Amino acid sequence: MRIGVIGTGRIGTIHAHTLSRHRDVGSLILTDADPARAQALAHRLGETAAPGVDEIYTWGVDALVITTATSAHAELIGRAARSGLPVFCEKPIALDLAGTLQAVSEVEAAGTVLQMGFQRRFDPGYTGAREAVRSGRLGRLHTVRAMSSDPEPPPAGYLPQSGGLYRDTLIHDFDVVRWVTGREIVDVYAAGSDAGPAMFREADDVDTGAALLTLDDGTLAVLTATRMNGAGYDVRMELAGERDQIVVGLDDRTPIASTEPTGPPAADKPWTGFLERFGPAYEAELNGFVEVVRGERANPCDGREALQALRVAEACELSRRERRPVRLMEIAGGAVSAYG
Repeated sequence: MRIGVIGTGRIGTIHAHTLSRHRDVGSLILTDADPARAQALAHRLGETAAPGVDEIYTWGVDALVITTATSAHAELIGRAARSGLPVFCEKPIALDLAGTLQAVSEVEAAGTVLQMGFQRRFDPGYTGAREAVRSGRLGRLHTVRAMSSDPEPPPAGYLPQSGGLYRDTLIHDFDVVRWVTGREIVDVYAAGSDAGPAMFREADDVDTGAALLTLDDGTLAVLTATRMNGAGYDVRMELAGERDQIVVGLDDRTPIASTEPTGPPAADKPWTGFLERFGPAYEAELNGFVEVVRGERANPCDGREALQALRVAEACELSRRERRPVRLMEIAGGAVSAYG
């Protein structure tokens, strides 16, 4: 199998390393907006670099992995669909609903595969939480609490193209809440703070945000995110039911200290970022994509799932700006969940 990788930045490099050593992948063709970067990575991996996307098509591949800037995702997905190629794409499909719906429609019309990169679905902690909920171990689930905290903000130039905190960061939580619980989100109430560095206000973004979600069975979920968590990278999810309570992301590297005399000590080596915390999950999702391409498993996260997460992000952004609850039915693109 030959796979084309479009985009060789941080996450593209991680994915290229994973694919290059996969036993079912014979070779890679790498390309990037910066050809020298793609050439350097290809040299390190013993793979081939292409001067542009056109050459990937003319030279021939069996599948594509897209890790470019978000602004290019939808167009690249559409082109792959029209060429009959299966695609793995980092989230999101696009920063707006129109672009997302167009790309999803092209994939569905072509009957091709689009697997989205929501790597938390491949993390053992979240997988264990999903199994606990589905098995009935927790009893009736009544409360979900989740957080995504970055240790430091991204470069100022990244913010205007990120889509904002809800679309860029909390979208992972929106997806995994649906995936773990098997329920749909029906309404949201969101708030944000731009009290941190001025670059957030200049980008019309917030550095810290929160959202209260109501699920379709009445479960309440409280989600928070920040770009300013100096203690370290902290991603957790707590699920409380009538019988039991569990937590994802609590270990000896969780960057939190207890004030209780008998509480656990602070982490000696807190998580530094998402590539370190979710390294095995990133590898697992690419291995899963190869299995999908080979026809060995069903698509674990298609474009409709990404659309639903974006709809929640859009609802939260609308709620934050208008300071009111927003029902998901107000947001275009609704679809019935395929969760069982």
